[in-house]
Amino acid sequence: MSPAVTASLVRRLLRQQFPEWATLPVEPVAPGGWDNRTFHLGDELVVRVPSGPAYAAQPQKEHRWLPRLAPALPLRIPVPVALGAPGEHLPWHWSIRPWIHGEVASHDVTRDRDGLARDLGRFLRALRACDATGGPEPGVHNFYRGGPLATYDGEVRDALGVLGDTGDVAAARACWEDALTSAWRGVPVWIHGDVAPSNLLLREGRLAAVIDFGCCGVGDPACDLAVAWTLFTARSRAVFRESAGLGGT
Repeated sequence: MSPAVTASLVRRLLRQQFPEWATLPVEPVAPGGWDNRTFHLGDELVVRVPSGPAYAAQPQKEHRWLPRLAPALPLRIPVPVALGAPGEHLPWHWSIRPWIHGEVASHDVTRDRDGLARDLGRFLRALRACDATGGPEPGVHNFYRGGPLATYDGEVRDALGVLGDTGDVAAARACWEDALTSAWRGVPVWIHGDVAPSNLLLREGRLAAVIDFGCCGVGDPACDLAVAWTLFTARSRAVFRESAGLGGT
């Protein structure tokens, strides 16, 4: 059973491993995330703790790779400042990183959707251009994001079976089978792996930072394009497609 990740646990970990920060107040971030539990540490830092074993590989991966990626990217990303070790109270690594101020790119606050699409596309283009030598291939650490679509074939067909006659399952199945015939023909490139509105931070209406690289890796960049359908309109989708430099959106 995974330990309950609470502010009390975080304070205990800090006292044991990072006493220089142990006197700072620890308060949960709301919302605190799914893969990780996140806590304010004073005013300028944040503690991120995996919520279960499925996410345990993420802190070490981010600690290794984000400092290398950050200098080549046009927007801020959360470069860790410390890596906590497994111990008696927590069986996996955890991290401390800067708190990046901003508001998430929800439909309610995103006024300039075309500008957001342009800035995000440029960010993903720059991410793809980063040196991918030795980068983490799709695997358990990121739920195989960036890998072949066939990885998810069983899950998709199970989901279609659950739908029954509640929708046009035949059309959805045909769409999926068509998608399985596609493949990334280029060399593997860096992907974020979870380009969701909650991981895009705005300041003064402009995209200022991209956070939560727990699912990052090196592979097929198509998985980073799903945001075209979850956040953008038809017009801003076209802007995003052009800015990102990839088709299929």
